[in-house]
Amino acid sequence: MELLQKLIHDSEEKLKKTVDSTVREFSEIRTGRASPAIVEGIMVECYDTHMPMKQVATISVPEPRLVTIQPWDQSNLQAIEKAILKSELGISPVNDGKVIRISIPSLTKERIEELKKILHKIAEQGRVSIRTVRRDAIAAIDKLESSKQITEDAKFKGHDDMQKLTEKYTKKIDEFLINKEKELV
Repeated sequence: MELLQKLIHDSEEKLKKTVDSTVREFSEIRTGRASPAIVEGIMVECYDTHMPMKQVATISVPEPRLVTIQPWDQSNLQAIEKAILKSELGISPVNDGKVIRISIPSLTKERIEELKKILHKIAEQGRVSIRTVRRDAIAAIDKLESSKQITEDAKFKGHDDMQKLTEKYTKKIDEFLINKEKELV
């Protein structure tokens, strides 16, 4: 029975990581609201290496449609501006010599629909990953039963537990999707 519990526990850890990864991808989608998440992962070339924006500057949101980036070392200001321009965000930074300001424009209806499609695609990829974890766990449970390491009853309980976990984590992805879609309006 311990083998089965360990298998279920390990599978749940994989499910948590899948949801975390999906949520991280959701946060990179730019909505009509300003958020530090849209720029903090942009890689900036400074000190002869590439570093995430959040490691070279303070990122804040003073207004609903404004992100400000203040580098800890002013010599990195140009590199930060260049990294933002290179990113695929489609936003223009304004450099005043001390701080970079990014104004987030309102979204058009076409852009909202396009972003919703992207969000649904990300959510579906997350759901597919969850189903893959379930499939692998069920195959492992069946193998444990066929090698007489667990009983047939334990196998069915394991299948049931995996199905419940699958439903729980799929629901979480669906909830994050709904919340992210609300941000688009």
